[in-house]
Amino acid sequence: MASGSLRPFSYERIPLASGLEIEASLSVPEEPDAMDAQAPIGTAPNNGIGIVGKKLAVCLHPWSRLGGRMDDPVLLISERAFVRSGYHVLRYNSRGVGNSSGWPSFTGLTEGQDLQDIINWTLEKLKNIGSIVIMGYSHGALIASLFPILPEPIKVSHILLSYPLGPRTWLTAFHSGTYTTTLNSLLQHPRSKVLIVFGDHDEFTGESSYDTWAEELRKQGSGAGTGRLEIAKIGGATHFWTDEENARRRLVEKILDWVS
Repeated sequence: MASGSLRPFSYERIPLASGLEIEASLSVPEEPDAMDAQAPIGTAPNNGIGIVGKKLAVCLHPWSRLGGRMDDPVLLISERAFVRSGYHVLRYNSRGVGNSSGWPSFTGLTEGQDLQDIINWTLEKLKNIGSIVIMGYSHGALIASLFPILPEPIKVSHILLSYPLGPRTWLTAFHSGTYTTTLNSLLQHPRSKVLIVFGDHDEFTGESSYDTWAEELRKQGSGAGTGRLEIAKIGGATHFWTDEENARRRLVEKILDWVS
């Protein structure tokens, strides 16, 4: 595979340093005639121009044990929002899902390492990345929160969508404290940029629980030397972002505003 450029691909398996193979799809802001649809995965188009990436978004799906996968409708509408904003967008099936190899863990910590390996693979293949957005939905928000801030000049931001606060303890096999500590450390990093979005009709976490948690996070993310934190509560939105009260439209608007 040639280093430095990537063509868009769908449902391809990418090899990670761990030996795992992850099924993924890459969407790009395409330039006319700038790619060769017959080029193998991970190679530059035959015209030599390539698709140069500057902004990358990686989208993580809900819990696989309840059917979560990369074709989740919420991830698909989020992908379109990122592409409209000039992002290359990578969606992938976590270990043991679809055609991805391996087995899902009970704690999610192994999936956190997989995410880092996926980012490393992408940075090797897609040149000039200056900005990365890690967006996790539901259980994917837990995994996204484990991803650290990278050394400069790469800027990393996080979008945690419908963070599963209520069921977090059993989703992580009683490792909830690890996720709390990691998220707090992220918020205290001076270069962090975190957007947390949830609905006030979430089926798994009550509105009052989210509100209390949000206040705790604001305290962690306040003060000199901390990063940027924004918390958005969407009225009428459920955990699944069904289209009551145009919840998905307002979600897309929030994403577009955040990445603009």
